[in-house]
Amino acid sequence: MFPSLNTDRLVLREITVNDAQAILDCFSNPDVLRHYGQNPLTSLEQVRQIINNFSKNYDEKRGIKWGIELKGQEGLIGTIGFQEWSTEHKRAEISYALFPESWGKGYAREALNKVISFGFQEMKLLRIGAIVFTENDASNKLLTKIGFEKEGLLKKYMHQNNVPNDTYVYSLINREHPHSESLIDQIGTSTC
Repeated sequence: MFPSLNTDRLVLREITVNDAQAILDCFSNPDVLRHYGQNPLTSLEQVRQIINNFSKNYDEKRGIKWGIELKGQEGLIGTIGFQEWSTEHKRAEISYALFPESWGKGYAREALNKVISFGFQEMKLLRIGAIVFTENDASNKLLTKIGFEKEGLLKKYMHQNNVPNDTYVYSLINREHPHSESLIDQIGTSTC
């Protein structure tokens, strides 16, 4: 059963074919896609196939994508989720997108905090990664503010509008995970 999540102001729920128009509107918007690394969506049929892929990825434990709604209001204001989910390696990458009219209101941070908590507690992730265009100041600041560590620069890593872009790679490590201590910590606490 797909997990629905709630925050103070948001409902994170499964994306269904009824959301196809909202997904098309979001992911055909040049402002949304400017730093997303994806070509614009062009048809409802294309979106329906993507929504089916979301469901398949969840069933096969390869990813999970939530639609973001405001409590008491129908209709998506964005999406958030994990892709590249590896149960074997206990890691996934997080991504999110909001409609421009929902920017600057703290919704991304609220959704991120809930999804990260779900990832660590329910999915048993040790590492959550994020890939962000170097020019995406809002996301770079947000990830740093909530505890992600910038690990490095990936040169010409993602294309947007046929232009290669550099990205930063971030990670957030679950410090409460039983196997998250470093090798130095293990050596320092071992007994002979």
